[in-house]
Parts: sequence; C-alpha cells; structure tokens
Amino acid sequence: MAFKTLDDMDFAGKTALVRVDINVPLKDGRVTDATRIERILPTIRHITEAGGKVVLLAHFGRPKGKPDPDMSLSLVRPALEAALGQPVAFAENCIGIPAKKAVSELQDGGVLLLENTRFHAGEETNDRMLVAGMAALGDIYVNDAFSAAHRAHASTEGLAQLLPSCAGRLMEAELKALDAALGTPERPVAAIVGGAKVSTKLDLLSNLITRVDHLVIGGGMANTFLVAQGLAIGTSLAERDMADTARDILANAEEAGCTIHLPRDIVIAREFAAGAAHETLPVDQCPDDAMILDAGPETIAAISALFADCRTLVWNGPLGAFEIAPFDTATNACAQEAARLTAAGSLISVAGGGDTVSALNKAGVADDFTYISTAGGAFLEWMEGKTLPGVAALDSEQASNKDKEWNI
Repeated sequence: MAFKTLDDMDFAGKTALVRVDINVPLKDGRVTDATRIERILPTIRHITEAGGKVVLLAHFGRPKGKPDPDMSLSLVRPALEAALGQPVAFAENCIGIPAKKAVSELQDGGVLLLENTRFHAGEETNDRMLVAGMAALGDIYVNDAFSAAHRAHASTEGLAQLLPSCAGRLMEAELKALDAALGTPERPVAAIVGGAKVSTKLDLLSNLITRVDHLVIGGGMANTFLVAQGLAIGTSLAERDMADTARDILANAEEAGCTIHLPRDIVIAREFAAGAAHETLPVDQCPDDAMILDAGPETIAAISALFADCRTLVWNGPLGAFEIAPFDTATNACAQEAARLTAAGSLISVAGGGDTVSALNKAGVADDFTYISTAGGAFLEWMEGKTLPGVAALDSEQASNKDKEWNI
C-alpha cells in the first residue's frame, strides 16, 4: 500500500490529532512499563519541532463506553511528561468544550493529552458524530497506533476519512518491517509459528503456507501435527480432534510449495516444573506416561541450518515451554542464532506477539532482531492476511474514494 508519512506533511502552525497507544500497565497509580510511551516520542518530537501542536488521542483499558476514574489517561500523564521532558496539558474529554478550550490554549510546539476515547460508546462503534467532534479539533490526522489498527474505531479509522492523514514514525516503521517480512520479502522466507493450539492459528497457518518457503511449527501445536502423522505423544498437550485439520494443512502446504518443519527429536518429562527430570529422545519414542515440553538438539541444529539458508524470518510463538528451564532451550538457542545472523547482515528478522516478545526478551535478543512488534492482535491479524481498517484508511491511493457521506 501507499501511505503518507510525517515527511509529507507541513505541521507549522497546524494542530495534529495523533492517535497513539499508551495503554500501559499501572501499579499503585504509577506506570510500570513505559515502552509504549517511549515508542511514540519520535512522532511527537517531529511535529513539535516543526512548529505544530500535538493533540494525543488514546484509549486506556475497557471502560465500556462511560467515564471511569480508574481508567483516566490523567494517570498516564506524569509518565508521558517524564519521557517527553516537557509539560503535557490535559483535557477532561476528547470532544466538546473542554477539548476545544484546551486546544485553543495550546501553543505551537505544545502537547495536549485528551481523555480516554473509550469513555464514549461511539468510539468502538465508529460513530460519525463522535468522529466529527474529534475532527473539529485539528487540521491533520496522524495514526501512530498500529497496535489498535485492526479495529475500525472512531479514533483509528473514522478520523482518517475526514482529515488529511499520514502514518506516524512507529506506524511507518511497523508497516515497512511487515512489508519486508511478508509483503515483498527477500527470499527464501521462513516462518516460525509456536504456541499451544492449532485451532487459534488456523487462519495464520493457512495464510503463511501460501506466502513463505519454510514453516517451522513448534510448541503444543507441533504435538497436534505429530498426532496427525500417527506418532505417540504420551500425555503431551495437543488438540487430538484437530488431526484431520493438521493433515489438510500439511497437504495444502505441499501443494503450495511450502516445506513444513516439525521436531526431529523431543525433550520429555513426567512433570511440568522447573528443573524437572527430563531426557531427549527421537520424535517417535515418546513414552506413554511422559509429555513433550521442548524440541531437542537435532531439531535446534536443523532450524539453525534453515536460518542460514534463508534471507527473511517471521517469528510468532515459542518452540517449547519457554517459561521454565530447561524447556526454554530450543527457543533460546534458535532466537540467539537468528539474532546472530541478523547482526551479520544475512537475515531480516521480524517477530511479534505477546509470548514471542517475552521469549525473545528472556533469550536476551530482543534488541538484536530487525524489528519486534508489540502490537499483539494487530500483528497476528496482519500475519493472517487480513485487512487492518486503521491501516487501510491511510492508503493514499484510496484517498479519492473516501466515503462522501462523511462530510457532516
């Protein structure tokens, strides 16, 4: 897709409505992880340094369409000010008189945070009057919240229909990384998909086998595929009723020219506990009273060799029970090899998803991948090949076709 960026806009003397994701964790009224705040700073600074006003729109929690003091963005304001290094004004609503007054009092180069957009039921229904109320506050719309782009909400999709629009720096980086991974990738392309259940990632698997050259399946999902191949897996986590579906995926992958890689050897134990007694066995020798908790060294070596032959890697999900040692070995080893190849310039590595980010952080390589998405649901839907409303609304090639009924 074609989309405008901050570099295509003139912000001098203009008010930019910037949709961000600062839905950060709080404990005792204090932000405990400011990563999402830090990631929006380049966009804010570009606009303020260009002489524009920044008006931030964001959701916080799930207040169900009505005000809730425990989900007020005023709780996030101190952390935002600390990260930005300048005062941030606050308005008690995202539309109406409080918002208009706060915007009018804001100086060029200033930053204003509006109250939680989800305090209005119309946010999640993309209500046109709410969109119009927000649009009246600014001149330009900037979407810097890829993590909320899979929702067609008032502040993520509706505003792009009424105002000149562009992607912020975080959104731009995300879209470029994703395009490099699956849009127009350097081949061969490998994907790792792990996690517990095949049923939750059917759309993902179905899309990937048509887009990548190699698909590595790990975690509990791999057990379901082993069952589909007639192998015993003891007491391992698996969706045995999904065996037919797994066989269909294997057949479709072969037809599409995608090679699926499953564990060659397994690490088994009789209990799921840190430091539990364990052993490594061939994949077809799992005892009836044991469970598969990780892939073994032969599998690790095969995946590492695959990485060396590929130019692009997309990763979603761990290869084993990465939460506890020693069943994090395969995930850690493969992540570290991917990071090494990335640093050497021979691999483009893009990863995303909650467990994936946790696993890569645990492996100590989160900063070494080409790009790591923290977008969660939006990242997964993009990998499934779905159209993300908040992204599609920025498509400059579609700008002339925007719904004329939005001219309220």
